[in-house]
Amino acid sequence: MMRAVDVADYILGEMGDLTAMKLEKLLYYSQAWHLAWTEHPLFNDKIEAWRNGPVVPSLYFLHKECFKLKPGFFAEKIKPDLIQILSDDQKDIVKRVLEFYGSKDPHWLSQLTHMEDPWKNARPALLGELAQPNEEITHHSMFNYYSSL
Repeated sequence: MMRAVDVADYILGEMGDLTAMKLEKLLYYSQAWHLAWTEHPLFNDKIEAWRNGPVVPSLYFLHKECFKLKPGFFAEKIKPDLIQILSDDQKDIVKRVLEFYGSKDPHWLSQLTHMEDPWKNARPALLGELAQPNEEITHHSMFNYYSSL
């Protein structure tokens, strides 16, 4: 099973330099659409509904000191030989996500996630964006929402 860091490494290789915020959103949409199209997660790391949109905590703690990330960033952090290579089918799905969302501004992507059910359902109803707890966005929630579009 892939890890979020493997997919993030692939995304940076395809897109070049990205802000951490944009990478997190592209990773989220890669997971969401992989679930919708294959009924299986792309990676097992959990995704949480943070104030600025979905975040993979295990990845965040590797890049939290950085605003902009370059290709190879994660390979340097965890040793290049530990990065797993995505299958051709996984690459195809991620590439489709990047073609659709890749040109979008990170703040636009964040706002888009805030309008979609998986993020809204994971945040306390009355507090929405202002809530502090970071609840998990489940695979079930993502599958149900994105497979219905």
